[in-house]
Amino acid sequence: MVFTGVEAWAIVYLAFEWAIRLVMIVIVPLRRSPEAARSWLLLVFFLPIPALLIYLLLGRPTYPRWRRERFLRLPKILAAASKEIAHSRFCRRPDLPRNLVGPALLIEKLGQFPTLAGNDVELLSEYDDVIDRMIGDIEEAQQTVHLLFYIFADDETGRRVMDALDRAARRGVNCRVLIDAIGSRPWAQRVAKRLASAGVEVRLALRVGIFRRRSARADLRNHRKIAVIDSRIGYVGSQNIANADFRTGIVNEELVARVSGPVTTELQAVFIADWFLEADEELDAPALFPHHPPDAGVMAQVLPSGPDYPDAGIGHLIVALVHGARERVVITTPYFVPDEALVQALKTAVLRGVEVHLVVSHLTDQYLVRFAQQSYYSELLLAGIKVLLYKGRFLHAKHMTFDDEIALLGSSNVDIRSFVLNAEVTFVAFDRGVVKRLQSVQNCYFGASTALTVDAWENRTIVRRICENLARLASPLL
Repeated sequence: MVFTGVEAWAIVYLAFEWAIRLVMIVIVPLRRSPEAARSWLLLVFFLPIPALLIYLLLGRPTYPRWRRERFLRLPKILAAASKEIAHSRFCRRPDLPRNLVGPALLIEKLGQFPTLAGNDVELLSEYDDVIDRMIGDIEEAQQTVHLLFYIFADDETGRRVMDALDRAARRGVNCRVLIDAIGSRPWAQRVAKRLASAGVEVRLALRVGIFRRRSARADLRNHRKIAVIDSRIGYVGSQNIANADFRTGIVNEELVARVSGPVTTELQAVFIADWFLEADEELDAPALFPHHPPDAGVMAQVLPSGPDYPDAGIGHLIVALVHGARERVVITTPYFVPDEALVQALKTAVLRGVEVHLVVSHLTDQYLVRFAQQSYYSELLLAGIKVLLYKGRFLHAKHMTFDDEIALLGSSNVDIRSFVLNAEVTFVAFDRGVVKRLQSVQNCYFGASTALTVDAWENRTIVRRICENLARLASPLL
């Protein structure tokens, strides 16, 4: 049989497609969760060539080779910081209750930082108050100001912070700012130019460009929000440096922890690590890790996570804490797209008699993520998990409580992107007082929320169900 040119090319095309499918069946499941592998293989089956191109770009959550090589040098950089922390008799490991030893050890294994005692923690829920307090601390800074934010906008709020940094730099304070190149893209160049002109050192994290020699992947972002002033005061939470309404039609509601004490040295170490990865500059560790005076206070710990780390730290931690909960779990997040391990942990907790609440925002800013999130509601409600839709502003806060003993607060959403793709930071407090204050905030959310019911939720239209199911299939790729 003799094939024409067109027929021959058609056969080659079909053979190429099937070759892609067969090879990807072997490659895709390697070191990937079953749900992620399923989504990739479905895409490969229906659209093999586009799937291959997307996979080559986004298939593995790994940074470029140059960054991975730099990360291998990071333990030596952080060793100096760890030495300074360990050298201080004030930065001591506390004697934790038996039931908290396991979680603390897990956090240390995942993020390398130990639990430290003697900290003070304030929870700030008023958006403008966070900015006012941060600016006030910058005005009092004597040695260093370090800011690391996903979004640093050139708007009223951003300009207020830039003015404070300008004044600090002019009086001799060493100011460094690290902002994500994509998260801050509309303003990054203007902000960098404005700060550099005032003597502030600025770096754009994970810059992307087709012709850049050291371009990063567009989907792997530094999503952290940290401020450290004089290595004595730190801010960590969900709030960026931008107006609350920097997105049209949406007003953010946040929660931030202002901390002082030894744990600020761990926030400082996270900044130093990220600065080194972007600038290839080793900051002077002894000057940045002062010895804090002894004080009774909160036992706390910092967990950095992201593609740089060998394990998806924050995801493992949340699953472990849910499994360990005895009475009550409350999760507040703007984006809830969990992996199968977390879904099963939540369902198992309810079967053990644990009361589980999930607080999400009724208002949304990402429709695909919203449909993926909603695809889990039926399963959660039928399992006995209470799902509450917050009816106030866009609830961008990200925090959790486990029983009356553990509080988590930081930049991480409860979704696969934060678990695997983004660089995140989480502040963990082993303290009943902090948990009680966070529960007070959560109770305010409960009062401003509508509780979903199974009957009401099952009345949604077939079109919405289809959209949810399609979005859920894509959720491991979001």
